Amino acid sequence: MALIRIDHVSAAVQQTLPLNLVLPDPARWVRPLSELPVLFLLHGLSEDAGAWLRNTQIEAYAERLGLVVVAPSGGRSFYSDLPTGQAWFRYLTKELPAWLRNTFRLTLDRDRTFIAGSSMGGYGAMKAALLCPEAFAAAASFSGALSMDIVRYNPDDARRAEFSLLFGDLDKLPGSDFDPKVWLREADPSRLPRILVTCGLQDELYPFSQQFVGWAREAGVDVSYHEEPGFHDWFFWNRQLARFLAFALPGRASEVET
Repeated sequence: MALIRIDHVSAAVQQTLPLNLVLPDPARWVRPLSELPVLFLLHGLSEDAGAWLRNTQIEAYAERLGLVVVAPSGGRSFYSDLPTGQAWFRYLTKELPAWLRNTFRLTLDRDRTFIAGSSMGGYGAMKAALLCPEAFAAAASFSGALSMDIVRYNPDDARRAEFSLLFGDLDKLPGSDFDPKVWLREADPSRLPRILVTCGLQDELYPFSQQFVGWAREAGVDVSYHEEPGFHDWFFWNRQLARFLAFALPGRASEVET
């Protein structure tokens, strides 16, 4: 297995970004990278592009499953195209896939491409799945910030100032293009990837996953939901990572402990 850290220039974000890749051992998987499944893993607000590699068993899962893992940087952007001109969502869904195809010859065929994330990364994964459904076969949110009530959840002036830079007028946030409820309402359920939402019962963001699943059902969007005892931490997310891999690759579920 190879673990690769790359710093590359993003025109969409207008800066150099770190990118982490896990590539399975070619001696074991005698197939080109273009034929292997690919998982995009998105980090949370206070993490970075290396967080999934440092805190979970993703390298072991990747080696066992012959899985290419792409762990990009999202800064503190909520993986959104910001009023500042930094287009993080365009980077994630357009620029980065094109760069991976050109650099590593990944095909990123829909039926072998998946996306998941924790907290802010869960928001990003659901946004990508619902707005770019042609790109992914399955998607997951673990303890996701899946409601614009996140603004009321963080009432302090510093966080509100940060959210204002990210989203603009916070009074207009509900019902805007940043609102997961809008993504669900405007989605075509027949075109969407398979979606998994999980959250710990002791997680402070638990109500947001509950809201999202309720909105999905109202919109006719099929969402698999799982909850269990757990907090907003890597102990919980490591378990959910295994759960999602079994969900995304059901024919190989026995190879991943859940």
